[in-house]
Amino acid sequence: MVTYKIQMDTRRPKSDGTYAVSIRITYNRQSTTFNTGVFINEEFWLADKSQVGPSHQNSALLNKTITETYLNVQKAVIELESEDDFSFETLKERLTSNKPKPSITKSLPFKTFAEQLVEDMLSVNQTGNAIVYRTTINRFTAFATNPKLRFNDIDYTLLDGFKRHLLKDGVKQNTISNYFRTLRAIYNKAIKAKVADRTKYPFLDITVKSERTAKRAIIIDDLKAIATIRFPPKSRKWHAQNYFLLSFCLIGASFTDLAYLTPSNIRKGRLTYKRRKTGKELSIKLQPYTENLLKQYINSNSKYLLPVVPANVREDGLQAKAIIAQWIKTTNKWLGNIVKDCKLDCEVTTYVARHSWATTAKRLEFSVELIAEAMGHEHGNRITNIYLDSFDQSVIDEANAKVISCIA
Repeated sequence: MVTYKIQMDTRRPKSDGTYAVSIRITYNRQSTTFNTGVFINEEFWLADKSQVGPSHQNSALLNKTITETYLNVQKAVIELESEDDFSFETLKERLTSNKPKPSITKSLPFKTFAEQLVEDMLSVNQTGNAIVYRTTINRFTAFATNPKLRFNDIDYTLLDGFKRHLLKDGVKQNTISNYFRTLRAIYNKAIKAKVADRTKYPFLDITVKSERTAKRAIIIDDLKAIATIRFPPKSRKWHAQNYFLLSFCLIGASFTDLAYLTPSNIRKGRLTYKRRKTGKELSIKLQPYTENLLKQYINSNSKYLLPVVPANVREDGLQAKAIIAQWIKTTNKWLGNIVKDCKLDCEVTTYVARHSWATTAKRLEFSVELIAEAMGHEHGNRITNIYLDSFDQSVIDEANAKVISCIA
């Protein structure tokens, strides 16, 4: 499998101190690079985003050049792989040759292109998206029963048949909607890479509606029961209880975000972190109740606050994703046992903590806008939201303190 990545080549600076932005190609554990023609000072390069930062006056033009070069490389790689003729030499010839390139719109298998997208995501640690794409690809190609399925073979009849097949199998409506959003994204990427024909776009007449997710919040009395029951320290129920309460007290932090918290996230009585789902940075004042929960885990010798992801496992990698998924499954199992111990008539999972914080805040008559901002969402619509002032951090701190006081 060929992988490629945009990078700044800092090995050989030019006389003016700038460095080349190149595409690194890796194949059979060997690598080579192709220059994009962009040279900039290191201070303008955003390594985590593989692009020129907005502080450079020509960032938009330079990023357009980099993207176009990347797409040309991607297209050439896919062409050569489909022709079973890939090598660094043939790739260089294909990229530099002025000869007409063979059309691959009709010859490139859907699965070949889609799996390359997955590999690209994995190479930049977009593991969550990669798993979603891979699941969709496998389910769709299994239904199509055609290992050489081309983009031109994907039409309304095939997509509608896939939808009816999923419904017949009892797949939930929102899962079906997610499959089709992913398929549409793959097709759109194929159009941009010039490997699919825009005029044959098959999704215009396909409609897959999402269902409103059922509310998962639980009432304050149930939250209190879960918070006050006692279990032997370090037991599985004890950990499950603490993880649930930490998520609640940290304004509905996801289990994945909790798993990656480190001691360095805590400074001057606040916990600051970026939501992995949205990239938005949140700063939460640690209330005494929350600090007591965290004190049970803080260990100066540990990489992470919680004993979920081993220190030697690559962050956001497939192994880390699998470990966290298993922990969520196990934690939900023990939360179910805690519900039985408390004799409650409700369902509790790690995600219920987030819903419960929002619902509790609303019952305390905090505005929907405040709740949305506290939880890392935008409020209003995307246009008018630009002109609205953010809530003062102290207002959000006060709201969280009142929510936590309901169970403390």
